[in-house]
Amino acid sequence: MSRPVRVVVTGASGQVGVDLVDTLRGRTVRGARTSWHPDGLAVHSDEFEVLGLSHHELDITDREAVQRAIERTRPDVIVHLAAYTAVDRAEGDPDTCYAVNATGTGLLSRAAKETGAHLITVSTDYVFDGSKGSAYVEEDATNPQSVYGASKLAGELLCREEDTIVRTSWVMGVRGKNVMNVIVDRAQSGEQVRFVNDQTGSVTVAADLARALVTLVRTRPGGRWHVANTGTTTWFEIARYAGELLGRDGDFATPIATSELVPAPAAQRPVRSDLSTAKWQLHWEPLPDWRDAVTRLVTDRAPLVGDA
Repeated sequence: MSRPVRVVVTGASGQVGVDLVDTLRGRTVRGARTSWHPDGLAVHSDEFEVLGLSHHELDITDREAVQRAIERTRPDVIVHLAAYTAVDRAEGDPDTCYAVNATGTGLLSRAAKETGAHLITVSTDYVFDGSKGSAYVEEDATNPQSVYGASKLAGELLCREEDTIVRTSWVMGVRGKNVMNVIVDRAQSGEQVRFVNDQTGSVTVAADLARALVTLVRTRPGGRWHVANTGTTTWFEIARYAGELLGRDGDFATPIATSELVPAPAAQRPVRSDLSTAKWQLHWEPLPDWRDAVTRLVTDRAPLVGDA
């Protein structure tokens, strides 16, 4: 009998990390569509040996610490989720942002090479400037407009060709701090929300991304892959749809322009940065439609409101 595939997950305490670790261990994840297996294979509890590392357990900007951790664990695959994701704060803290998103990624790529592991790292739609006018494919030219986007692109460029780079966008899960949990809380408390209707993109539910990452752990394809739920939407449409699911009428969500946000965001966001997943769909089943995904988030998140 072959041994389990050994997987190290950085950023294991983040919203994607907690879902990925549980998924790799064969557990049911809140917000997941349990019948969706993009590669047609269910995950068995003894298929993977998983070591999840939070930022408290591994400083990915420390070269020696990274080398020791990977040499000690000798993983078959490293899934790198640790990241500096405070997009607006990064504008005033570029050194830290680049240290985590660029330097840290490069160190893990080097450690993977030296130990024979395969690296899967997660990047962002913010590597694009939003001017294309249609969904971005993996080969499109990059032109980040923010420190965060530039730092993630720098991390991509420090990877080897054989590493797998996953670009995703607008990530939200049942666990962790994210926009969807704010929407559910305000809808159930009787409040109203205002969301921009002039930023278009792709929703990615953490549980679906985690399951897609399992497929990449199994296949280790290398190269760049766009992974997101199917369909294009805006932040306003997401809020409006979630409000409808929770029984709120049409006045729950109000559309506004980005220029109306107070205070104005420090970082510039792409106007349209939806990701084409055509490449993914040539190999595996597409991620479910964003409405299906949001429905699962609302259904699984709603009972948690009011919990300690």
